Amino acid sequence: MIPFLDLTRQHAALRAELMDAAGRVLDSARFILGPEGEALEQDLAKHVGVAHAIGVASGTDALRLALAAVGVGPGDEVITTAFSFVASASTIVMAGATPVFVDIDPATFALEAEGVARAITPRTRAIVPVHLYGHAAAIDRIAELGRTHGVAVIEDAAQAIGATYAGRPLGAWGDAACLSFYPTKNLGACGDAGMILTNRSDLAERLRRLRHHGDGGRYRHLELGYSSRLDDLQAALLRVKLGRLEAWTAARRRIAARYHDALAGLPLTLPIEREPARHVYHLYTIRHRQRDALAK
Repeated sequence: MIPFLDLTRQHAALRAELMDAAGRVLDSARFILGPEGEALEQDLAKHVGVAHAIGVASGTDALRLALAAVGVGPGDEVITTAFSFVASASTIVMAGATPVFVDIDPATFALEAEGVARAITPRTRAIVPVHLYGHAAAIDRIAELGRTHGVAVIEDAAQAIGATYAGRPLGAWGDAACLSFYPTKNLGACGDAGMILTNRSDLAERLRRLRHHGDGGRYRHLELGYSSRLDDLQAALLRVKLGRLEAWTAARRRIAARYHDALAGLPLTLPIEREPARHVYHLYTIRHRQRDALAK
């Protein structure tokens, strides 16, 4: 069996840099909301081309805080997909809202914009398109639907860092976007970590407050918040890895091309890269009519 992801090998190649980064944090004794976290936020904002990046404790927390920041609450509806990791829907339920599931495009596994349009009601507060496996949803049309109907669009880009649509990075299209740095992601931490991206200064201000107990200054708490900060140790390690992300993405795309060539002609449905999307192949997902038998 071909190893799927060998983090031991990845870390061995970066060991000296990772140890230096960890040492900086230990020597600084700044572990929470310190300089490494701020630097990673600046690096990620520049990488994706957005105004603000807010580090949080996980990709799940990124979704939870983003929903809270745009005002999702009891009685609201949030349009999303059932074909995703559970957090895409569970965070909506945790906010007291109702997830409204829309069919996916079977070729890209992403929300169909036409289905999203039909699902919008007066109770719709947000749309959460998931860029599953590293391929974009039809984010241009979904973002336009959000603008037309006054509905927030929160991109779930947990599996899609580095992917683009029409040449524009995913994470830069909606009101906010959520990243996960779970260790197995294309850009993975050595523990849990996440990030929220936005071009809206009002959302960025509220997100920074929400991640730190609703903080409005020392011992002043302006609203109910959370304890969800991306710690400086994870941030320092992620900064090392971020410098390799483009090379790693290129390698994933080369491997995917080899799979395409090797599997062509077999009775399989292979993943596609539909223009104008650029796939980053977090997963190379194939389909077969007798899936379970094939898996054995």
